[in-house]
Order: sequence, then C-alpha cells, then structure tokens
Amino acid sequence: MTTSQQSEIPADRLSPSTATMRAARQHERGAAMVIDEIERPRATGTDVVVKVAACGMVPNLANVLANWEAWYPHEPLPPTPAIFGLDPVGVIHEVGEQVVGLSPGDRVYVNPSRSCGHCHACTSGAPQTCDYWAFAGYFGFTAQSVEMFRKYPHGGFSEYMLAPSAAIVPIPDNLDFRNATRLGYLGTGYSALKKLGPLGGKSVVVHGGTGTLGVGVTMLALALGASKVFAVARGLPLLERLKTLAPERIEVFSTHDGKTSAWLREQTGGHGADYFVDTMVAVGDLEELADAVHGVARGGKIVNIGGLSGPSGLDPKWFMDNGATFYGSAWFTTAEALELADMIRSNVADMGVFEPKVWPFEEINAAINGVTSGDGGFTSYLVEF
Repeated sequence: MTTSQQSEIPADRLSPSTATMRAARQHERGAAMVIDEIERPRATGTDVVVKVAACGMVPNLANVLANWEAWYPHEPLPPTPAIFGLDPVGVIHEVGEQVVGLSPGDRVYVNPSRSCGHCHACTSGAPQTCDYWAFAGYFGFTAQSVEMFRKYPHGGFSEYMLAPSAAIVPIPDNLDFRNATRLGYLGTGYSALKKLGPLGGKSVVVHGGTGTLGVGVTMLALALGASKVFAVARGLPLLERLKTLAPERIEVFSTHDGKTSAWLREQTGGHGADYFVDTMVAVGDLEELADAVHGVARGGKIVNIGGLSGPSGLDPKWFMDNGATFYGSAWFTTAEALELADMIRSNVADMGVFEPKVWPFEEINAAINGVTSGDGGFTSYLVEF
C-alpha cells in the first residue's frame, strides 16, 4: 500500500478533518490497481457519502481497463488515478444539509448513473440521453462525461464514496449486500423488459440466456408474467440449469444445434416470438443475432442490452415489412431500481438464483482476473470490505 497520495476530490468535498480511506486506483491505463490511502470525502448539499460494504465486479472489467480506449475512444474512462467499481452497496455514512428522506445507517445500493440533472433528458426521466451521462467507476458516453467524473470521482472500489442523493436506492431487509451487488445487471434487464410492454400472455426470447445479463432477464421475465421464455445460448449444461427455474415456461436452444430463427418458428407454430432481448457480450456472433431476430413475430419488439458491437447485417426492409421495432436500452433509472427493490422485498423476484463469488478488497487484482471462474450468469462476482 502506498500512503498519503494526493486525492483528486474537489476541495469543497473533502473532510475538514484528516480522515482518510483506502481506495484501489489505476494510475496508468492497463496497469494493476494500487491500494492508496487518500482523503475521505464529506457530504454537502444534496450529496451523500456511503460507506461501501461490497462492490460487484463486471465480468468484462479486465478488458475495459486494458482495451477500452482503443475499442471505444469516444467513450472516456475516468481520469487517472481512477477509482473503478460499478455496483457498490453499503450504508449511508453522512448526508448533505439539503438531503431529505435518507439517513446515516440506511442500507443502500448506489446507482452509478451520473448526469447533469437539469436538462430536458434528465428532468423527463431519461438521464441516459443526457450529454453528460457517465457510469461512475466505469466509463462515460460522451466527451462531456469527464465533467461528471470530476464531480463524482469514486467508484465502488473505495471504502467511502460520494454520490448524489438521486442515485441512492434503499435496499430491503431480505436482500443481503452480496446479492445486492447484482442490482446493476438486474436493473438493466428490468428496464429492457419494461420497454417491451406488459408481458402477460407473451413470449420472450432471451438471446444469450446463460450470461450475466441473460439469467437475470430470464428470471425477471418470469416474474413479470411472460407465459413462455425462449432461452438461447451455446452451452447446453447451463441452458438445462436455466430451464429448472420454471420447466413448464422455459424452452432452451443451443446455437450449436442449428438456426435460432427456425427453432423459434417451430416452437411457435410458425408465428414467431412476441419479444426479443439480446444480451450477447462484445465478442458474440453478429451473424447469430441477424438470424435470431427473424424468429420474431410480425409487430414484434427487439431490445438490445448487451455489448455486441459491429455491423450486424440486420435487414431494414424486414423490419419495415414486419412492423418490427429495435430498441437500444442502456442501464436503468433510479426509479426503476426502486421498483426492482420492491419486487425483491415482496419475493416476486427470487435472488436465490445467484451464487456470489467473493474476494476481499485487498485482493482486488486477483478478483479482476478471476471473474471467468464461475458458472456463467448464475455466479455473481464481488469484492467485500
């Protein structure tokens, strides 16, 4: 551990005392994390300080840390030394003088979404389309996102973090901190499913169904009333495990066995599935996606929430002729996270599906390099303080 390294926190956010905290910081792109001792922030105005108990690990984090600037140069990373960590949970330590309804001691999830808060996008409930939108502890979406990193420099790989009160999601008593670190992925899936409309009596394709996003989307589609879920992936063992969540409502298909579109038509008497959620990772097969969407019914809706990137080969005329709609859905709002928390509180969504794999904070680098060692989307990866 290094000591007394200068914090990048704005001067008006620093504690007037000499209080410090540990934070894992990347000092150079591609380099390992270093646990530094830095100034602890204080809460002013409408901000809060959260004492972090645990933080979820993005399975793709090692690639982001090493390759993101080459892959997506238009989406900036936090300035170095950078504190990453996308899905933090913990206890409110301090609230600013203008905060109401939140108190020290509250158990919370911190939504990493950061935006300006006052533009039309933000005030209409669509902060993801704000010009300043960024993921605290991960990456930004525009050049202006860097401003949000300056104001809120903390990700979840730090003992304390500063966040706007609008990002705070109180979590129910029946949700432990380890499972609460999964809320980022679940919220992303929940927001996508809401864009489809009511799911009662509808069929939903989950493309990439055994991945981190896919398992959550499957679970939530069932909770929201989908009559049938068609889960598509490559590996049959994990698909068979997924089917055990609801054997009479889930049908599974391995892409090793043929064309997804043909299988979906066969399963639906030629009609096609009503809705489609693509959760494929960046290295997924674009040709598989282009084929699979042709298993969607006329008037169907397709939502993308995965990292699949590149020219997809989708046919615009097919969309026109079939009245189909393709949405891009990034992350979720704090309001949607509050709804999801209530679903968990009432046991509509069963968090027992997931198996946490935990590293102590001191082993942050081992954790970053160990997030492919579990059972697909059934494993949640996290570091714990």
